[in-house]
Amino acid sequence: MRRPVAVVVAAVLVVEALGVAAVNWFLGIVVDRQDMSLAGLDPDTMSTSSKIGGIVFGLYFAFCGLVALLVAVRDRPPAGFGRILLISAAVVHALLGAAAWGLVGWHAFLFMVVVLALIVLLLMTYDRQEGPAAAEPRDAGPQDEGPVPVSGPPAPTTP
Repeated sequence: MRRPVAVVVAAVLVVEALGVAAVNWFLGIVVDRQDMSLAGLDPDTMSTSSKIGGIVFGLYFAFCGLVALLVAVRDRPPAGFGRILLISAAVVHALLGAAAWGLVGWHAFLFMVVVLALIVLLLMTYDRQEGPAAAEPRDAGPQDEGPVPVSGPPAPTTP
């Protein structure tokens, strides 16, 4: 079950990367063709920043998808920077889902929550497992049979 989840997460994140980049690029073109300013901002600056933002977020989600694909191919949990990247993608989707509920509607919220759940499922199914030392049985050493007596005078007994 772990590999299919990782493959689905990778595919969803790559498709989302392409979608985010395309939407931001389209918004940049719209702003550029309207030639209007917003609060005195230069339209060329807004257009360029929208396109750059789309490329940056698209690359971010594509890189997260690459990490998920590597997890699926290697069948090992993400480690180090890859784990941090997937956790940050989960946080981003939670925040985008909260914003999408009020701004876009429940369909966008549902999509963000599904992607969030897939990323969390990926992280939880590949949770770090204990090494081979934990799988071996314990040595038959002295067993703990209660409190260890303290040296000193014997405790008084009552009849």
